Amino acid sequence: MDKLISLLESEHVVDYEVFEHTKPLQSAREGAEYFGIHIGQAAPTLILKTDKGYFSLIISGDYGHVDFSLLKDLIQVEEIKLARPQEVEKITGSKVGSVSLINPGIPTILDRELFRFPYVFGGTGVSNTTLKISPKDIEKLNRVIGYIR
Repeated sequence: MDKLISLLESEHVVDYEVFEHTKPLQSAREGAEYFGIHIGQAAPTLILKTDKGYFSLIISGDYGHVDFSLLKDLIQVEEIKLARPQEVEKITGSKVGSVSLINPGIPTILDRELFRFPYVFGGTGVSNTTLKISPKDIEKLNRVIGYIR
């Protein structure tokens, strides 16, 4: 998490909070219930494996099922699927369910629906912690290559 905090603090206008909790939050619904927020404010980061490498997809918790055919067209790939847990850990250094919202080294696709909220809540890269940050700062700190919705 030191790397994340360093990235956040190097940008002087980033307003964020890191929360610690006693149990892991395994889904957007669990996160929304725990923090008392709209499920759309829960922002899981998914790692996608394609024939052109890995991408991160940050979605609003109320997105539903990921439309892989839409993503294939968006990023111009032949094959796309969710990365396996071992691959996620190798690429991000964290386990599925706690992948950081900030991964500047991975091309990122953002869900526009996140911008409905002043703040969203998602992974820090460390279990039992959650990052509260504005979608605009997520956009600024990642290498965004496309948007869904």
